[in-house]
Amino acid sequence: MSQSHIQEQIELIARHEQEFLERRTQAERVIDGIAGFVGSLPFVAVHLCVFALWIVVNSLPHTRHFDPKPFGLLQTVVAMEAILVSSFILMRQARLGRRSDERDHMMLQILLLTEKELTALLGMDRQIASEMGLNKAANNPEVRDLSQETSIDDLAQTIKENLPGS
Repeated sequence: MSQSHIQEQIELIARHEQEFLERRTQAERVIDGIAGFVGSLPFVAVHLCVFALWIVVNSLPHTRHFDPKPFGLLQTVVAMEAILVSSFILMRQARLGRRSDERDHMMLQILLLTEKELTALLGMDRQIASEMGLNKAANNPEVRDLSQETSIDDLAQTIKENLPGS
């Protein structure tokens, strides 16, 4: 495969990914931004600093404590933030899961087309081999079986029957 062909394929995939990102709604962009920040070291650092400051301010002697031990307000804030953060992450993961499903469907279509093309090529190769007097090669049982059309429904049923837990 030539470098230019490989580069074309890479650019095609990159374009598809860019189009996927551009199709996001404004809300999805915000969610992605929040989820991206939540999964970063600065997010952790900010929270460690805020929690430490909160605890120190509310533990110092001779000062007014807005959230005395056992820091019930801090616990409430952290719990509410955890609910929101997990919701943002789940929304992002659901969208990325849909994108993954799109890729899986596209890959299945490509594989089915490839199987059909290879079956046709094997059939032509067998025909050429027969015309050239290579009957032994043309009638090889494995090649003959591979040159027959594959029933996707039969294949799916066989997989279902043979997978554990089915």
